[in-house]
This record gives sequence, structure tokens and C-alpha cells, in this order.
Amino acid sequence: MQELEGSVAIVTGAARNIGRAIALDLADAGAAVTVLARSDFAGVKSVADEIVSRGGRALAIQGDITRPDDVRRMVDETLKKFGRLDILVNNAGVRPEGPFENMTLEAWHQVLAVILDGPFLCSQAALPALEKSGRGAIINIGGLTAYTGAPHRAHVITAKAGLGGFTKALAVELSPKGITVNLVAPGMIATKRDGADPVHRKTRTLLAPRQGQPEDVAAMVRHLAGPKGRSMTGQTIHINAGVYLP
Repeated sequence: MQELEGSVAIVTGAARNIGRAIALDLADAGAAVTVLARSDFAGVKSVADEIVSRGGRALAIQGDITRPDDVRRMVDETLKKFGRLDILVNNAGVRPEGPFENMTLEAWHQVLAVILDGPFLCSQAALPALEKSGRGAIINIGGLTAYTGAPHRAHVITAKAGLGGFTKALAVELSPKGITVNLVAPGMIATKRDGADPVHRKTRTLLAPRQGQPEDVAAMVRHLAGPKGRSMTGQTIHINAGVYLP
């Protein structure tokens, strides 16, 4: 039997790249998966269709994780279709770049809303079902530059660093409810981007034999979501080909 057989997961920001890989891997482990995207419904529909074509169960939803009504609908529709919720993967994020001196307060708030407010709303909405599960797991997806810094990313770095604190806070507070909370911090992952690579990627030196792939991140999320990851909580796991050594 697959290790996540009978489990149900939600993966936000799942239309492509790391989110897509996480959704597919959780489904391969036996979980039913709700995949969410803010604008790319065709992308999450494609991911859901691929899961179903492999014999799995999936639900595609379009919604904005910064809107409480959308978040509640996501959880409600998941429970209506699958009857439970065991795993929440807060993967959705944005990574705009620009000089700090030109950064507007609106741009600052937009980034923090997705990276911090979104996981807050999703975790809070999912909490009753995760507690009822008895094996609830929240996995937040961070980022390399929250630990190394980088130019033109003050808002992104601040938000991702805050996500690390949020992870520790929830790990402590939710432990009596049987819920584990961890953060996976990818770096230098080979993903498809809109536009050129960020400047900071050109200065990194890989120690590992190859660059990381979205599937490498997905494998760690799968481990943390499964029975063999139940002794880990409040942790940050770095997947960055040795670029950063904590």
C-alpha cells in the first residue's frame, strides 16, 4: 500500500514547477489532491487531469489565497469531495524584483500578502480538519534568499524569512493537536520562469553533482507528509545543491 493511501492534501500554487511536482508526487503516494492556482486554472486543471489519468483522485480550484472567502471555499470543496484533509502544502508565492529605493508600499504589501497572509489564512481554515485527521501535516515552502540575502528582493526575502518564524510558531502551538509543521527551502531549482533568471543565481556555486529539480523538493514534501516524517516538526530543510550550508 502507498504510504499516503487514504490521505487528502491541498497544494497551493500548483499549476507548474515545484507546486506541480509536489501535487503529482503526493498523488503517486496515494493521496487525493486539491490543486489551487490564482489565475492559471488551465494549469491546475492539467495537473488534476494528469493525476486522474494515473489512477488518482484530484480536484482543481481557482482561487486567491489572500482572500478569506476563497480560502474557505477551497477547504470546504476539498472536504465535500474527499471527506477529510490531512496535508496542507503552502507553496504559492510571488518573486518580483526591483531596487529597494523604488519599491512602493503597495508592492511590499502585495508580496507579504501572498507569502505570509496566504499561509496564515490557509492554515487557519484547514486547522479543524487537520486536527481531526490525527496525522495532520503543514509544509511551508520557503526560499534560499531568506537565508543568504539577495539584491532587489527586500519584500520577498522579508516575507520568506517570516514564513520560517511562522513555521516554528505553529510547530509549537499545534503539537498538542498532533499536527506537524515544517518548512522546505528550495534554492537553485531548475524551474521555468517568466523572464530572465534573478541576478543572485549567477553568483552561486553548486557543490552537488547536479542542479536540483522540482521533483527533489517534492520528494522531501512527500516524506514530511508521510508516516516516516512524523518525528520532524519545526524544522527547515534546505534543498539547494550545497549553495547554502546552514
